[in-house]
Amino acid sequence: MASIALLMGHGAQAQYVLPAPSQVVPPPSSPPPPKIEAPKVPRLDAPPSYNDRPLPRNSFSDRVSKCLDDAAAAGLGPADRGTYARSCAN
Repeated sequence: MASIALLMGHGAQAQYVLPAPSQVVPPPSSPPPPKIEAPKVPRLDAPPSYNDRPLPRNSFSDRVSKCLDDAAAAGLGPADRGTYARSCAN
């Protein structure tokens, strides 16, 4: 009897179950486009601007250290480095 059912096409059939509907997450929105600004172009008829402020001076100890390093790099001996640093730092 089973062979007749197979020949007739009434064999066992698997049941297809649809997956549960999942929540569809939309893709993230793209970032806003970059802000494009034209560079500031100096005007030809504008008066020139000058920076009249003097440059800040290093501290005395920084100047002495730099002078001692310069004296050592120049090959001066320990006795001559002190003399050079005193005249250089002031």
